[in-house]
Amino acid sequence: MTDLVAVDVGGTHARFALATIGADGAIRLGESVTLSTGDYPGLEAAWADFARAVPRAVPCAAAIAGAGPVTGETIPLTNSAWIIDAASLRERLGLEQVTLINDFGAVAHAVARAPADQFVHVAGPDVPLPATGTVSVIGPGTGLGVAHFHRHAGGYHVQPTEGGHVGFAPQDELDDRLLALLRGRYGRVVTERVNAGPGIAAIYEVLGGTASSDDRALWRKGLAGEDELAARAIDRFCASLGSTAGDYALAHGASAVVIAGGIGLRLRDILPRSQFGERFRAKPRYEAMMAQIPVKLIVHPQPGLFGAVAAFAMEHAP
Repeated sequence: MTDLVAVDVGGTHARFALATIGADGAIRLGESVTLSTGDYPGLEAAWADFARAVPRAVPCAAAIAGAGPVTGETIPLTNSAWIIDAASLRERLGLEQVTLINDFGAVAHAVARAPADQFVHVAGPDVPLPATGTVSVIGPGTGLGVAHFHRHAGGYHVQPTEGGHVGFAPQDELDDRLLALLRGRYGRVVTERVNAGPGIAAIYEVLGGTASSDDRALWRKGLAGEDELAARAIDRFCASLGSTAGDYALAHGASAVVIAGGIGLRLRDILPRSQFGERFRAKPRYEAMMAQIPVKLIVHPQPGLFGAVAAFAMEHAP
C-alpha cells in the first residue's frame, strides 16, 4: 500500500486529501480540505495549513494536479500567480515522490477509472463509455479544461491539452455580437472567455443585461430562478458549451464525451433538457455521426484528486 497527498489546484481553489493506493491498485481518498488559492502566495504555504489540519503526519509522496501546462517539473498556473515546482517541493517539504499533471489530465484519468455509477447521461445514446477508443473530457470552471484519453487493450493513455485557449467560433448572430464585445476587451477571443464560468457575464450583457463582473451572482440568481435574464444566459451557455464540446469531439476523433468541472455539476439537471445536445450534433455533413456519440457528466465529488492519484499510480507503479 502507498500513502500520499493528493492535491488539485485551480485558479480559485486548492484541494488537498490524504490518499492510499492499495496493493490491488484501488484508490481511496480521505476527506478533502479546500483552501482559497488567492489566500496563499504558493502551494507550500497552503500545504502547511493542510498539514496542520490533518490528524497525522502527512506522507512523503504527492500527486499534484494544476490548472496549467506541465513544463518539465513545473506547472505555471494559467489563472493564478502560483508556480508549482517539483524540485522545490522535494527540497522544502521533504517529498520523495512527486507526480505533476495538468488538472484536466487528472480529470481524464478519473474518467478512465471511475465506475459507471459515477456518470449521468446528457445527450446521445444512453450507453456506457466505450471499452476502446478516444474519450474527450471537457470541463467548464474558472477556465475551460480540455483533455482526452485513448483506451486500448493494454490500458489507456491520457493527453492533456490547453484546448480552452483555442479561438471562440461563433455560430449565429448573437455569438457574433458576443465575439465583438469580447474582442473589444481582449483582442483575440479564446473559447474559455465564453465557455467557462466567468463567460456568463458577457452572455448576460449581450442578451441585454447590465455589464457585471460578478459572474458568481449571475450563476446563483439564474440557477435559483431569481433573475429571468440570468436564466436565459445559462440556457445560452449550455447551447454554446454543446457547440464547443462537439467541436472537440470532431478534433479528437472521440467515440464519447464527458463533461466535468464545477459548472458542469451545477448544470446536472439543466444540460439534458437544454440546447446542448442539439448544438453538439449541429455539424453539417456529420449530424448522423455526432448523434451516435454518448455524452455524459461525471459526478464523482473529487475527480481531480482521484485522477491525480491515478496518474501517480501509473507513473510509480512497481
